[in-house]
Amino acid sequence: MKFNEKTIMAIMVDNRKEEALQVQKILTGWGCLIKTRLGIHDGVLDSCSNYGLIILELVGEKEKHEELMNKLNVLPGVQAKYLNLELKE
Repeated sequence: MKFNEKTIMAIMVDNRKEEALQVQKILTGWGCLIKTRLGIHDGVLDSCSNYGLIILELVGEKEKHEELMNKLNVLPGVQAKYLNLELKE
């Protein structure tokens, strides 16, 4: 991957309380591809939401990114997509 190129994956989790463990297991298994991870969900304390958004900065091969995305998309209530960003030289 070039220095001026980034791959970002966004993961929406609809039923966070029930699916978080499976999502976490998959992300841990593919941890060597993940350079940066950011988890976001609405709510605090007693009004914690049941859906969330995870944003990943990925490294490695495109084929591996697609495998990770496909593994996540098999889970009920989980949708993952990725995109490549590249700055022109």
